[in-house]
Amino acid sequence: MAFRPGSKRKETGVAGADRVPPNQRVTRDWPVLHAGRIPRFSEAAWDFRVLGLVAVPLRFTWPEFQALPRVQVVSDVHCVTGWSRLDNRWEGVAARDLLDRAGVKPEARFVIVHAEEGYTTNLPLEVLRDPDVLFADAHDGRPLAPEHGFPLRLVVPKRYFWKSAKWVRGMELVARDQPGFWEVRGYNNNADPWREERYW
Repeated sequence: MAFRPGSKRKETGVAGADRVPPNQRVTRDWPVLHAGRIPRFSEAAWDFRVLGLVAVPLRFTWPEFQALPRVQVVSDVHCVTGWSRLDNRWEGVAARDLLDRAGVKPEARFVIVHAEEGYTTNLPLEVLRDPDVLFADAHDGRPLAPEHGFPLRLVVPKRYFWKSAKWVRGMELVARDQPGFWEVRGYNNNADPWREERYW
């Protein structure tokens, strides 16, 4: 299954060739930016969990996660530092499919995404349900490189790229928002690139 977002951005009304948010520059490179070291992957130790306000907590080993139904999404990337990379082809597991498997409880409103080294980022539940949001293990036809999040990263096209956490290990459904690693350090909680929500 492939999903290609339309040229019109429903949240902002930006259409056609106007694909680049304000004060962004397009690059064909993929700059490497992250906090901390690049973690080493151990298939035997790795798992992915869906916890919190769910009917059925989930845990997947790496082979189990790889066996889940897969999607392809083509989307643009907009980094808070000012660069944009267009037409990225991602492959992985749709976030909303995982939410449906777990059975989200009615009181859940937010998702805390957990990654290696205690890193977190936070998003409203409805954002994770967008059809273009996925947990990706491949980019442009190749497995993710370690510096770009191998084995797994979140991809949230409608938010600045720091919300697309690298080295993800799971998500937690909660009733109240909990700002993540960058959000408590002055980055905007919502992170809409079309509104230039970069910092507080």
